[in-house]
Amino acid sequence: MEDTRDPSLPDTERHLLIWALPAAARPYALLARFDRPIGWWLLFWPCVWGVALAGGAGQWLLLLWLLLGAVVMRAAGCVYNDIVDRDLDRNIARTRDRPLASGRVSLKAAWAWLVALSLVGLVVLLQLRLEAQIVALASLALVAAYPFMKRITWWPQAWLGLVFSWGALVGWVAVTGDWRAPPMAWLYVGAVFWVVGYDTIYALQDIEDDALAGIRSSARRLGPHARLGVALLYAAALGCWCLGLWQVRPQWFALLALAPMALHLLWQVATLDATSPEDALAKFRSNREAGLLMALACFVVGSTA
Repeated sequence: MEDTRDPSLPDTERHLLIWALPAAARPYALLARFDRPIGWWLLFWPCVWGVALAGGAGQWLLLLWLLLGAVVMRAAGCVYNDIVDRDLDRNIARTRDRPLASGRVSLKAAWAWLVALSLVGLVVLLQLRLEAQIVALASLALVAAYPFMKRITWWPQAWLGLVFSWGALVGWVAVTGDWRAPPMAWLYVGAVFWVVGYDTIYALQDIEDDALAGIRSSARRLGPHARLGVALLYAAALGCWCLGLWQVRPQWFALLALAPMALHLLWQVATLDATSPEDALAKFRSNREAGLLMALACFVVGSTA
């Protein structure tokens, strides 16, 4: 079938989902990054890990609610981030065309869109048991502070790790009601290291623009040692996950469930070209598959414990 989409549109607006929307709705979909599903996948996978490792493999309705929550809360987070960063975004080539930075969406409309998305998130929150609701709400302070981290620390990726890994805690508590379980803690800490690793890869795309704009990142801090830094972060993640899985099922062969994930992360590090923005983006996006491999490991160990 012939593609009748307007070739003058930016690539991101030629995304099938965005192109199918009315023209007036497209900037709001772009503001929420609906054209870039990698973000909600990366937010969703730790939720799955927590549910699976806690033995909730059959709780598909819970997983669907968590999926919806990941989609809308990632969208809300992107809108909030763009509200805070609208002036910085105008100085970076990759972000200057974002709806707020370019003026296609007003500040007042962006706040209204943020409230609407948050209300959907509230509906999801109310589907969880009380203990999980409390754990989920505890993340809001971290979320609110994240956009400011790039201004005050060289490691904003570490703060993102705290935020994007929170689903592991919510998933575990949603199944068990226990927020003090050691396996859950190790799963979460490992996820934090993983997020810092893959977001360092992502930040490699913007090193030059970030330097000009005065934005700090782990990629800039690590400089020529970025690949080694990512390798150490991934190794720390795997070490934490081994401890978490061991506490659920203390048998050496159970740790073999982590082998596919370990090999995938090794491939990322071994083939990463830190000088290529295209390769950095491709390696970053491959963490969607990495999240699936970790989910399978958690399902295997959690369902046989």
